[in-house]
Amino acid sequence: MTSLLWIHTLKPNELGIRKGVGLGGGKSFRIPQSPEVMNLFPELSVDNNFTQRISLSLIENGQVKKKFENLELSDARKNNPDRVEHKIYLSNMSEYIGLEGSDKIFQPNVTLGFYKNTNDEICFEIIPKGTILENLKFSNTDKLIKVLNTNQTKSNTAKLSKLDTCLPKPFLLLAGISGTGKTRFVKKQAECSGDLNETYCLTSVRPDWHEPSDLLGYVSRLSGQAEYVVTDVLKFIVKAWIEIEKFGITLNGNSTTGDQVQQQQVRPFWLCLDEMNLAPVEQYFADYLSVIETREWAWENNEFVYKCEPLLKSSLFDDVKQNTLKKALGLTDHEPLWQHFLKNGISIPFNLIVAGTVNMDETTHGFSRKVIDRALTFDFGEFFPNNFDEFFEPKNEPKVLNYPVWSDGRNKAVFADTFDSGGALSIALLESINTVLNNTPFKLAYRALNELLLSVMTNKPSTEIELQAVWDDFLMCKVLPRIEGDIDKLTKGGEDKNIIEQLEALLSEQLNKVWQGKIRPDLYRKSLDNDMAIDIECRSKAKLKWMSAQLDNGFTSFWP
Repeated sequence: MTSLLWIHTLKPNELGIRKGVGLGGGKSFRIPQSPEVMNLFPELSVDNNFTQRISLSLIENGQVKKKFENLELSDARKNNPDRVEHKIYLSNMSEYIGLEGSDKIFQPNVTLGFYKNTNDEICFEIIPKGTILENLKFSNTDKLIKVLNTNQTKSNTAKLSKLDTCLPKPFLLLAGISGTGKTRFVKKQAECSGDLNETYCLTSVRPDWHEPSDLLGYVSRLSGQAEYVVTDVLKFIVKAWIEIEKFGITLNGNSTTGDQVQQQQVRPFWLCLDEMNLAPVEQYFADYLSVIETREWAWENNEFVYKCEPLLKSSLFDDVKQNTLKKALGLTDHEPLWQHFLKNGISIPFNLIVAGTVNMDETTHGFSRKVIDRALTFDFGEFFPNNFDEFFEPKNEPKVLNYPVWSDGRNKAVFADTFDSGGALSIALLESINTVLNNTPFKLAYRALNELLLSVMTNKPSTEIELQAVWDDFLMCKVLPRIEGDIDKLTKGGEDKNIIEQLEALLSEQLNKVWQGKIRPDLYRKSLDNDMAIDIECRSKAKLKWMSAQLDNGFTSFWP
């Protein structure tokens, strides 16, 4: 019997392999900070100088194939007091480490599963590609699974739920021409979370929507008694809260508290607002746009507190028929949650992701900067292009997205694992962009800085190229969508070059590692051949060139 299995996919740098170079130094990999995973390994302390020798048994077909002994297990606090994870050094495994495609046991992209057997020995198995694991849950970088016995790791019938990338924000605008697959993208994301009947809600926005009640419901007195008329969207929001309650997470006032293991079991719920801008978004979506900025995450010792102001205040339910409302919301068998809503109202659940599909044509409304500032805007054709040559046999696929678990970009402990260890490089980037945008309505403020830092925290770039890839996508999602106008609006008095031209000149320097050629990794897609990132050209460079060409015709904007 096993209590917990840790799944880890080996990376080239962990095996001391550098692209085009071969084997080198630095053969080690870190054990994530989750206490459940770290408890698989011996506890290290100051008394033994943060190091200990351990053995690992390679299991194949239930038998020990090879036992690796005298491996060094090190505590990262030895070099950095703020780091608490462990590290396993593979120097004694060198003869078994090889390049991808070799016959060695340890290769890049090989997935290992670690667990303790009945004798409390640390064992690991090689997980074949395509194996489907039951109840698999992911953190930001490694994959965690609680199992009842080792036979579950050999199941080929359970559904694999991959959550590759945490979003920095749970509100997406998917913009592009009609027919590119925006709505289908959201549905496929929800499929990765589980049953579509539970984790996906498609709502078609109507042109006559002009107030939040069209989305969240309203009080009706037509029957002579006050009744709250619920919508599919409100029911779906409540369903997301039921998912949170299911794993024992505590709701108290406007605070939601639990531990990391509980949070990792909570699936994302995807609300798709189809043709979102057929109606004025600032009107029917006003409540959500305000409340989304009240979300707060706080972490300490692998325990979290999530806070959010209510979308629907508790006072709305005081005078309505409560039994009817309780039944309509699907809360008949969830009395504690119902009582919580009556007392505190209904706020945005942390596992809710809202994705609006957007077509910018003569039938739709434009977006104000108030909306753009609160969303991640994806030019869908740039991030997820339609390649006709791959229609029957696609060579890549979108990464699976998860809800954010941070709201404050000032968490320096998280930055310790990134190339921008203190956030200073990202701050300098935004300051330089603001030198171009000063004295214009497009200037960036604290919210933009916070979301840039959150993007770095969620993507964890380990090299300068990876960091500039994060910046590139931030420009595409948060900066360039704000800019629109004619040549007069985009040219500041006394300057020869317009804003587009100035940004091109600035970013060619700030993104110098990725500005030319297919250099940067795609953070939102992966190859189907090797499950690794795809190298692409700088997105913001291409978009600025396109916007500049549009400006030659008299007017430009971000929208395709």
